[in-house]
Amino acid sequence: MTVFGTFNALKSSNLISWKSTGRLQQTMAGCIERSGKTLHSGEVSRLKILPGFAGEGRYFEFQSKLVPASIDFAKVSPLCTTLCKDGVKVRTVEHLLSALEAKGVDNCKIEIENLDCDSQEVEVPIFDGSARAWVEAIEQVGLKEALDQHGNNGEKVAAYLNKPVHVWRNDSFIAAFPSTKVHITCGIDFPRVPAIGCQWFSSAPLDDSFYAMQIASSRTFCIYEEVESMRAAGLIKGGSLENALVCSSSEGWLNPPLRFPDEPCRHKVLDLVGDLSLFARNGSQGLPMAHIVAFKASVFAFPIGGHALHADFARCLSGII
Repeated sequence: MTVFGTFNALKSSNLISWKSTGRLQQTMAGCIERSGKTLHSGEVSRLKILPGFAGEGRYFEFQSKLVPASIDFAKVSPLCTTLCKDGVKVRTVEHLLSALEAKGVDNCKIEIENLDCDSQEVEVPIFDGSARAWVEAIEQVGLKEALDQHGNNGEKVAAYLNKPVHVWRNDSFIAAFPSTKVHITCGIDFPRVPAIGCQWFSSAPLDDSFYAMQIASSRTFCIYEEVESMRAAGLIKGGSLENALVCSSSEGWLNPPLRFPDEPCRHKVLDLVGDLSLFARNGSQGLPMAHIVAFKASVFAFPIGGHALHADFARCLSGII
């Protein structure tokens, strides 16, 4: 895809303008293969991430069906982000996509398969509950310039906001303001869980090195008093103290120490980056060039779960809502 082809494939609107980042699209310099237990099904799955062509973006292949990592195929599901297409589902994609977006892997093919069962659904391994394993794997193989099938490179473009935008549900919201750099400010509030309480975290600004050092290793977390109801709903079958932080309303953290004092809030930034990566088109940057401010954006009470407002924001940017 040529420079002009990239721009022609994307349309600006009164809300956003697509502009060059001054960089070329990237892909993996080699292959990554990992397998592990999944959080919700408890099954074992295997992934192989391969280099992709410029302009193709990121996409999954499951049971010979292609599922683009696009907001067009994102569905509301409890406590994770799920992609659905042609009768198959790929669940819990947010940590992997977060690492790929933050580390600049604009184009790649992600082959995924179940190792324990034959199902129309598959889930990305949870590892330790963070994106650290994916970041380390990406850094190990490195990146290279992505070329299309004709040997042409592709300009990496990003969406610049023309005006502020926001979405909200009750007292939860995501707002974004025009900026020349990506900057994320995130707040969470758990008044009934004193060990978590109200936390704020801000990137300054968000780039691949900041993400790798300050965000990638933050782990997912849950409230101990909600575990039984989540398992009764068929969720977190593979959850354990090794792949999630667990906090009790009365007893505090059950598996300390935390990697950061505000690790729960940092993990919400990790999730937000992964979910907004679904806004990417044709190998573009998923995160808009904006200062994004999110408050309680992915902490709806179970069973609604998080991530829904993230998807609403990505759809808003896309002009879908």
